[in-house]
Amino acid sequence: MQHQTVVILGSTGSIGTQGLDVIGRHPERFTVAGLAAGGSNVDLLAQQAARFRVPEVVVANPDALEPLREALATHGATGTQARAGRDEVNAIAGLGASVVLNGITGSIGLEPSIAALQAGSQLALANKESVVAGGHLLFSAQTRDQQINPVDSEHSAIWQSLRAGTHSEVSRLIVTASGGPFRGWTREQMQEITPEQALNHPTWHMGPVVTINSSTLMNKGLEVIEASRLFNIEPDRIEVTVHPQSIVHSMVEFCDGATISQASPPDMRLPIALGLSAPERLNDVAQGCDWTQAAEWTFEPLDDEAFPAVKLARHCLRSSEKHTAVLNAANEQAVHAFLDHRLPYLAIVDTVSEVLNEMDGELRGDPQFASVADMVELEQEARARADALIAQR
Repeated sequence: MQHQTVVILGSTGSIGTQGLDVIGRHPERFTVAGLAAGGSNVDLLAQQAARFRVPEVVVANPDALEPLREALATHGATGTQARAGRDEVNAIAGLGASVVLNGITGSIGLEPSIAALQAGSQLALANKESVVAGGHLLFSAQTRDQQINPVDSEHSAIWQSLRAGTHSEVSRLIVTASGGPFRGWTREQMQEITPEQALNHPTWHMGPVVTINSSTLMNKGLEVIEASRLFNIEPDRIEVTVHPQSIVHSMVEFCDGATISQASPPDMRLPIALGLSAPERLNDVAQGCDWTQAAEWTFEPLDDEAFPAVKLARHCLRSSEKHTAVLNAANEQAVHAFLDHRLPYLAIVDTVSEVLNEMDGELRGDPQFASVADMVELEQEARARADALIAQR
């Protein structure tokens, strides 16, 4: 196995901490060349820098720089250089490490993804917004084929399953969904859902925005968009099925009727590890299935009436990359408003739909981004429209 240098973006978040756990088990394989985080947990970032003897760390928030330097000194990371700002996050992403693990949440992860690709790094991508909002801006930054290793559990499962055949032999992709905490509920039953209820996911432990997206199934809608673009499969050939046990992480059906899946107990360290080490696999990563015990795996159709987010995402995917960027931006605003108790639960997806309806004509008239700045400008408009609708409720 070849020794690799790694940069982790979002190192204090769920993906980043689990990525460092994997790396910590394989010191002979990986060296951490840099870490970046938002700046809300500088003490943890300093501990990470000290443990892995990281030469460079960056916080996106400039106000967190001095507290970070103090924390680095406290934890004995005297050899670590600290910098701050979005440009510095992009710079560390573009350092030229063997692999960049992007665990940033939100479309702010697009520019670091592009920087990593342009520097020739392999991109282990957990930031789905890079694909959903960035569209061709992300893929055109690649310097070679197969430069992106998907880290989302569903896309990692598809990626692994696709090895069983050729692209022309693929009949359809089947993306699995746990169904979230409100599986089986009607819209009427969802009227009074609180943030505390929505944050209680039955199988996965994730950040707050991703957890809310999982409960509304917007996360699954974004994953359909991501799967279509990552694997070059038309939207109509991507199905979503509800699998509450979260053991089968997704499937590929081939033209002869064979379906290949990837199954394992829910543990993000497995797709993270493969994202870092592919095409090789690492040992001592996660537990496999216990085949000595009786188990039940169930699959059921998605309730599009109770959870309209997937249908909305499909509409955006068929329309344009600008539609998917607006979907993502408006949803982020609505989710934050819900978490702040400023928006009812059912109004999250309703607000996103209203923003898309308002902007539809404008988006169809000019469907592709000319630059990242173009995307940022459109996102700002979508967020402003979402905020205005939220304020009216």
